[in-house]
Order: sequence, then C-alpha cells, then structure tokens
Amino acid sequence: KVLFLGTPDVAATSLTTLFEETKKESCQYEIIGVVTQPPKRRKRRGKEVASPVGLAAASLDIPVLTPEKARDVEFLEELENVYQPDLCITAAYGQYLPKRFLRIPKFGTLNIHPSLLPRWRGASPVQRSLEAGDNPVGVSVLFTVSKMDAGPIVSQKEEVIDENDDATKLLPALFEVGTELLMDALSEVIEGKVTMDNAQVQDEELVVNADMINSSEGELFVWRDSASDCHNKIRGFSMWPGTFIYVRVGDDEESEPVKMKIIESRVLDPSTIEGGVEETDEIVLGPKKKDGLRVVCSGGSVLELMKVQPVTRKAMDAKSYINGLRGERLRWVKMPIRVPESGDEK
Repeated sequence: KVLFLGTPDVAATSLTTLFEETKKESCQYEIIGVVTQPPKRRKRRGKEVASPVGLAAASLDIPVLTPEKARDVEFLEELENVYQPDLCITAAYGQYLPKRFLRIPKFGTLNIHPSLLPRWRGASPVQRSLEAGDNPVGVSVLFTVSKMDAGPIVSQKEEVIDENDDATKLLPALFEVGTELLMDALSEVIEGKVTMDNAQVQDEELVVNADMINSSEGELFVWRDSASDCHNKIRGFSMWPGTFIYVRVGDDEESEPVKMKIIESRVLDPSTIEGGVEETDEIVLGPKKKDGLRVVCSGGSVLELMKVQPVTRKAMDAKSYINGLRGERLRWVKMPIRVPESGDEK
C-alpha cells in the first residue's frame, strides 16, 4: 500500500507514471491515496484551484488529502488508523515531514530529489546546480529522514546536459529519470532487500546547500561577473524569479534606467568576434541574421542575449527589440545594490 506525496506538475507526471505501473499484473503495489498542498485561491476570481497533483489524483480516482501542515494531528491519525501505508513516496511535496509521519510506513518513505546528493540539499537543487555550471547534473532516490535530504541513497543517476539547457527543461527531465529509478528500486525495497540500514550513507563532508532563491538574486551584474556566470544564472532562474539587467535607451544620461528581462542567452567565444572585444557598456546587435544582443561582461567575456522582455511588453527576439528602438543607443546601467527583504524567497 503506497501513499504518494507531491504538489507541482513534475510530481503529477510521476504520480501518473506510477499509477500506470499498477495496472500491470506483475506490479507489487497499489496507490491508496495522495497527499498534496491545499488548493490555492486564484487572485482574480477567487476560485480555489487544486494543485497539479490533486487534479491528477482526482482524474485517476485516487483519494486526496490536503492538510495545511503535515504535522496536523487529524491528518496523522487518519494515516495511522485509516490509510496505514506500507511505503510513502514524495516528489516535490513542499512540506516538512515530522517524525510521527516517518514512523508510519514500515518500508519507510522514498524521495525523488533532482540532484547528485549530497551536493545540493535543499529547496532549489536544479536552479543552484545550473547556476554553479554543474555538468553532469543528476537525480537521487533516497530514504527520507528528519534532516532535509540527508537520508541514505537508494539509487542515483548522472545526466550530461547541453550548455544551454535551463531549469524549465531540466526539472521535468530529471523527475522523469528519477521516477524510473524509483520504480526500478521499488521491488527490492518492498521485499526488504534495500532498507534504511543498508542504503548508501551520504558523506556529510561533501554537502552543498541549495538555498532557497531570493527574488533579488535575479539581477545580473555584467560588470562584475563573467559571461558564463551570467549565462548559468539565466539558465538556473528561468522558471523563477527570472533574470534581468537595467538598461538606458538613448543618449540622455538623466533618463531613468529600465529593467529588461533576459529570457534566453548564450556565451560567445571572443576570438570569433571580428575586430576583437573592447570593454564597453554599449549593447549592440551582432552582424549576422540570427545573432543576438552582445553584452561585454567582466574580463572581456561576451554574453549574447537571444530573447529579451522589456517592461510591460511580451518576450521577443533580439532583432525585434532593436528594431523597436529605432536606432537609439542601448547601454547597461550599474544600479545601487538592493538589500533583500523578507518575503522575497521562493
């Protein structure tokens, strides 16, 4: 008897995959229930909308529990007395699981975590691994313990990625791989061959924390950081909070700088640029048809912005943006660094 815990789209896909497996005669488990975050109220119309996992469970006819907190006594009592799961599976559930919860399933709780643990424990593993320029990246299946992402590892897989892959593409891909890893491991866990006691203990000396992202981290400091560092942040923060620079349009030094979001970028080899590279704050369009906006970053490295989004406008390719400026100069602007406020994290 398996209880599944998850919330976003990536977890809904994992749930559907696991459920399809239960239709096979050889399957050793059944999904008896789903736990997900409570429905959220939509801002405009005030209607409550179930999480992607909640919607998927409803379509599959699986009972759904939506406790405000996983430590809620009524919720825990219902698990202990009614559901009585033998195994729990978590995939981006988004809540801390108390010891009382972890004591319920006799085979333990397995978690799909999209990083090569013990590297990137915490809330934002995919974003932080891309920001750091990691390659390969990967996914781990581990037993859940009280300490976040610190349990013994059941299985793990490395994935070599393209230098331009971003979090939007990578997160669902890693959960897909993680779900397959989990299904491969389930029979040995259910048969008692793989347990909390004999799974691979994590090396605490190799731990790197994937800290929660603060919205203020989205600004790119092109005068301080290399093109690669900026490109990696753009890839890592593609889902949230996004990345941006401040720009000034035209020659008026008194004009107010405006924010420009960076949607897609690539790193250029400076040796391929005709005439070489000089340090400048001017942003120019490359000479070829499919070139982007060229930003000279720290050390003379060059970042090419392929798709951008000006304030109050839709995202557009670099050429469309430049055409809209009607020949006016475009420069990046160094702004005072803002101190993050509480509530900026996600």
